Parts: sequence; C-alpha cells; structure tokens
Amino acid sequence: MAWNEPGSNNNNKDPWKNQGGRDQGPPDLDDIFKNIFKKFGGSGGRKGGGFGGKGLGGAGLGVVIGILLIVWFISGFYTVKEREKGVVLRFGEFSKLVEPGLQWRPTFIDTVTPVDVQTIRYLPASGFMLTGDENVVRVEMEVQYKVIEPYDYVFAVTSPDESLRQALDSALRYVVGHSEMDDVLTSGREIVRQQVREELENIISPYNMGISVTDVNFKDARPPEEVKAAFDDAIAAQEDEQRFVREAEAYAREIEPRARGQVRRMEEDAHAYRERVILEANGEIARFTELLPQYQAAPEVTRRRIYLETMEQVYSNTSKVMVDNKGSGNMMYLPLDKIMEQNRNARPAASSRNTVEGLRSSSPGTVNTPATSSSRSDRFSGGRN
Repeated sequence: MAWNEPGSNNNNKDPWKNQGGRDQGPPDLDDIFKNIFKKFGGSGGRKGGGFGGKGLGGAGLGVVIGILLIVWFISGFYTVKEREKGVVLRFGEFSKLVEPGLQWRPTFIDTVTPVDVQTIRYLPASGFMLTGDENVVRVEMEVQYKVIEPYDYVFAVTSPDESLRQALDSALRYVVGHSEMDDVLTSGREIVRQQVREELENIISPYNMGISVTDVNFKDARPPEEVKAAFDDAIAAQEDEQRFVREAEAYAREIEPRARGQVRRMEEDAHAYRERVILEANGEIARFTELLPQYQAAPEVTRRRIYLETMEQVYSNTSKVMVDNKGSGNMMYLPLDKIMEQNRNARPAASSRNTVEGLRSSSPGTVNTPATSSSRSDRFSGGRN
C-alpha cells in the first residue's frame, strides 16, 4: 500500500519529512536550503549545520551569487526608441542623456526616463473672452510645440504640458483683451495669432521648460449664440463692402487705360487737323500769291475766271432744277422724285460732315474753307449780278 493511501501506517514517509499525522505543516526553509546545497556538493547534512552555518559549501554560494549577477546584468538592458532620448538618473541625480538604440544601465542604481523629442505635440485652448471694446467672443486656438531639452522638460517644472496650457490661455486672453471684436472675428485674425505667439514665448522663456513653440493656429472665433445672427449679418455686410470696393477698383483699372487711349487719340487727331488746316492755308496763300500778278495784268479776265470756278464748285455739290421760261412757255424740269431721293441719301452724310466742320470751326485758329471761297468770290466779283 502507498504511503499516502488511507489506512497506511507509513507515517514516517511524509514528503514534508514531518513526524506525526495530524500536525503536518510546510517544511522548514533551513532544511530546504540544506538539501539544495547538498546537491551542489555541500555538507548540509552535518549535525548542527544551519543555513548560515559552516556546513554551507563555498562552491554553492558562488553559484548562487553568479546566478544573481547574471540576472542583474541581463535586467539592465533596455531600448530607447528612435524618436526619443533617455534622461539617466544615478541614485536620483542627473547623470547623462542617452541616444536611441540598445542601452544598458545598472539595475537599482540608474533610472532612465524616455522623452519624445521629435513628435510635434498639440495643445488647445478656448473660452469666452472680453475684447477691448467690451464685447464677448469665444476664441479657440491651438499651439504646436516639441521638446528640445529633455532634462529641462522633465525637471524644470512639475508639469510642463499643463504649464504651457496655462501660459497659452493667459497669452490668448491678454491679446484678445487688447483687441477689438471686428479684428478678432474678421480682418485682424492673423495679427492676433502672431501677437499670441509672441506673448506665449515671452511667458514661457524664463521657466526654461525645454520646449519650443513651432506654430500657433487660430482655429475659430465666434460671438455668443444669442447674438450670432446679428454678427453674421454684420460680417456679411463687411464682406459685401470689400467685394464692392474690389469691383470698383477693377472697373477703374479697366476703364482708365481706355479713357487715356481715347484722350491720346483725340490729341493726335487734333494735331493732325491743325497741321492739315495750316498746310491748306499756306497753299491758299501761295495760290493767291501766284494769282496776284495775273490779276494785276488782266483784272476782268481773272475775276471772271475765279467766279466761274467758284460757281462750278458750288453747283457741283447741290441739286439743280433747270426751268426754261423763255420761248414757248413750256416748263422743262428734271425728275423731282429722283432728286428728292438723292437729297434724302445725301442729308445724313451732309449732317455728319457739318457736325465735324462745326467742331473744327469752334477750335481756335480754324479756317473755314467754304466761307473763304465765298468771300474770295465776292471780293473778286465786285458784287456782280
């Protein structure tokens, strides 16, 4: 029968090596260690040889110490991630910074705190704020930053992220409190963003928090919900005003060169007309200068020839009806319907020509050629019928 079966009398074969049946309990630790040392060649079974006694062999103690040293050495290996740097403390005092990769530290002596130094971190801030013109707006802003000094980030302040959030809130309220509501909501948002960043950097600079502000984003700014509709109308009116101004400027840029071109063309036409009139006047002068000796030699013939030339020029530009009131008394006339049709066709052209001539005659120094011809014919005809 086995020693552990019911009814067995082999009480002395208890695995715990206890004597007796009912008062069995866990083994003595001294006996356990003596058995272990005995296996490693020690004399733990000698009478009176306890755990710390002379019976403990030197080889067994060395093996235990060696195992502990190996475990201690292996436990010292650790890895610093690629985007991190490690802050090493030796007995609680700063020792050094370690780079990414596989590192080793003496366990229970050094403590390593990894800090991410490459990731861009985000920290929001928002709230209702009072502007400089005593209006309430809700502003939302976000700061982007990263760690540049791991030691300062860990030990300069108690909570660097919370300190930065409070500094951002303080800078934002200061800038909004010194700005007008229209600037915060519409045109001055970029100026407000730059001022908040400058104020934030001035606040955190004395604390040496080990962080660098990379950017500040102006996310949103809006009035309270109770007056949002009125402010939306005001903003829409301002946008319409700006749009109208831009359209007016575009129209001015379009029409001004065209007007300047027309002015330039009119000036060139006026100069050309002046030159033409001067040349025509000089030609008339030269003609009369050449005609004067002929008139002095034969005044009557010259006067007659000039009269006929003038009448030929006048009658060539007018409609004529030939009537014979002598002889049999029969009236001979040209077709009047054809004459009237020619008059109607010639009237618009004559009207436009007269308008141009009138404008030219109103200019200073203008010479009216037909009048000159008529006057010339009257002068030389001597009032002849």
